Amino acid sequence: MLDEFSGGETAGAIAHRILVVEDDEKQREALKELLLERGYLVQTAKDGGQARSGFAMYKPDFVILDLIMPGESGFEICEWMKQQNESIPVMVLTEITLDDARNLATRVGADAYVTKPVSPAVLLGQIQEIAQLVWDRTHLAQPKEDRRVRFNCRCGKRFKVSNKHRGRTLTCPDCAEPLVVPYHD
Repeated sequence: MLDEFSGGETAGAIAHRILVVEDDEKQREALKELLLERGYLVQTAKDGGQARSGFAMYKPDFVILDLIMPGESGFEICEWMKQQNESIPVMVLTEITLDDARNLATRVGADAYVTKPVSPAVLLGQIQEIAQLVWDRTHLAQPKEDRRVRFNCRCGKRFKVSNKHRGRTLTCPDCAEPLVVPYHD
């Protein structure tokens, strides 16, 4: 059953209302509790049907989505959500570490791919970062075509790539971490 958005003050980020789609009850409740403690308004769903209903009825401004669920996969749900509103960030939070899954998630519109387990600090930081990146991408003027995208890998390696590579996946030559070229430098 869908829970009402509940919580108090917002966290001060662009994302305030978060939809958590997770079939595992313990993980779903742990995520909900963490986010509520940080001041987010939280809606939960345990499958694709509840995810679609929650997305349509409660209009979240951020989605945390597991990939493996009964019925529909997270890939299908993500693609549907992005067709409904591409400006709402979708973060995939999964135990799947395969590059193929990461690439498919990017192709269906996921804005971030985070693997479990993840520390609360990293998860909360990712929510703010992804919300900001998606907001900038959808609300600010698009950058000039000749502009270079500069970003860093977590290992410290610096990258400067052509603007046409925004949103594409590349592998860091230093640590082999898959990276998505950001839309915002």
